[in-house]
Amino acid sequence: MYKPTELTSVQTRLRPAPLAEDGTPALWTAHVAALGAEAARLAPDVLDPAEATQAAAFRREADRALYVTSHVTLRLLLAAYLDRSPQSVPLTRLTCPGCGEPHGRPAVVGSPLHFSLSHTGDLALVAVATVPVGADVEALPSPDTVGTVIRSLHPRESAELRALPPHEAPAAFTRTWTRKEAYLKGLGIGLARDPGLDYIGSGPTAAALPGWTITDVHTPTGYGAAVATAT
Repeated sequence: MYKPTELTSVQTRLRPAPLAEDGTPALWTAHVAALGAEAARLAPDVLDPAEATQAAAFRREADRALYVTSHVTLRLLLAAYLDRSPQSVPLTRLTCPGCGEPHGRPAVVGSPLHFSLSHTGDLALVAVATVPVGADVEALPSPDTVGTVIRSLHPRESAELRALPPHEAPAAFTRTWTRKEAYLKGLGIGLARDPGLDYIGSGPTAAALPGWTITDVHTPTGYGAAVATAT
């Protein structure tokens, strides 16, 4: 299990450690409660025009704060690696391997740097690596939600979860789902690929998938997360 760095400040010049050449991802978490006010102050000088427009479109303040905190954090980290101003980091979407449209994995134009961003509730997770990477963080669902969504998983995963005591199912489901989403985000296809096709498992260790390593990520109580890296 990876333990991410918990950011206590989103300074205009972060100093992340160099990336591992073997593809091991660098991971950070950012809490809106801790960083939201600082991120909001920095946003006009960090977000690009499209992100600023998206932030302004949110009706709920909590949604806006999560978006701003997440994207300010991401841009500052990428800027630190690329040694340029955060607002000038050129982000794009790669071609989707499923349909060929430009809504695949996010990327930095002209850079070999790979990254993934996920956020939910009060928490954002950022992964940066030298290889394609996908990350996902989710809040633990209610048992009722597990019972509804479980049918969309691989049949073996559904059977594993149904065999658990009800109080264990939310954490096990979140383990399974975040692993699956991290993998699908790493592929660049997301949930356009049926989540029931691939067996990743709900146990302590993710099942191996060709060309990918999937690892759980330590999170605060009430959340689950995983990261997938290409091998």
